[in-house]
Amino acid sequence: MLIIIGVFLNIIGIIGVIVPALPGVVLNFIALILLYISRGKAEISFRILIVFGILTFSVVLLDYILPLLGARKYGASRMGIWGAAIGMLVGIIFFPPFGIIFGLLIGAFLGELIAGKEQSQALRAGFATFLGSLTSVVVKLLLAIVMTVYFFVHLI
Repeated sequence: MLIIIGVFLNIIGIIGVIVPALPGVVLNFIALILLYISRGKAEISFRILIVFGILTFSVVLLDYILPLLGARKYGASRMGIWGAAIGMLVGIIFFPPFGIIFGLLIGAFLGELIAGKEQSQALRAGFATFLGSLTSVVVKLLLAIVMTVYFFVHLI
């Protein structure tokens, strides 16, 4: 039963990397914990579990830092960052799956315009916020895939 839950968590974890309402890589890590509980040290060592735990924590932390670093580097305001977050949510709801990308960019751009920036500055800051978020998604997706592959290789 734990293995079936682990398989389900891996699938939802990969989807969760793209859909921000789900915890993504955290679910993949929980699946590895379930594999460890059900199969023991024969399939997965505790040391590997700790390494994946540290990587999971680091990637979740980077998920918040990378967009802000990209935004700050190009002078994005708080309105731009809020616009990006709202645009991403609207994009997910109304235009999945690519709405997340375009919603993020358009939201950051509009947020910067509301903050009083010129159009070229708003576009640059919006694009930087978008790149930071996209980088974060790519890093999370890579880790989620690695953990999922590790799970299935050690499951068999």
